[in-house]
Amino acid sequence: MDPTFVSLQMGIGLTISYVLHMLFAAALTGGVLYVALFVNPAAVAGDIGNEAFSRVTGGLSTLTRASAGVLLLTGGHQAGTLYTVETLTGTGRGHLVLGMLVMWVAMTGLVEVAGSKLRDGLDAGKLREPARNARPFFRGAAVLAVLLLVDAGLLAAPSLPF
Repeated sequence: MDPTFVSLQMGIGLTISYVLHMLFAAALTGGVLYVALFVNPAAVAGDIGNEAFSRVTGGLSTLTRASAGVLLLTGGHQAGTLYTVETLTGTGRGHLVLGMLVMWVAMTGLVEVAGSKLRDGLDAGKLREPARNARPFFRGAAVLAVLLLVDAGLLAAPSLPF
């Protein structure tokens, strides 16, 4: 097979991987921040109805789960294409990639725990108490979302400051 064709295929595959990775990462971090900063506080204050709150948080859970698959596949493809075990564990860029993975798993877990706390209360017809119980988990997920965006910005830089 022509090496130029193989190189082009790898470049197209990596580009598609980047696009999907960034789209799902942006949607996920944006969704987490929106729910943590606006929707959940409105629920705690009683300014949003059960049905609307359930729809928004259910959508976040669906987005979180879909993103888990897409981000795992695309991030795994990128890591496998661009890094070796040595560069992942022995370079600043590799540490950022591994840090991103840890933060993403933790953020996803926090969103799942928050969703579980909400579903328990919403099934009982309550809103304010489950929203209050989920608040620390959404806040933790929001902090991780911001840190993930900082991490991604550092990875996008042509050279690292460390």
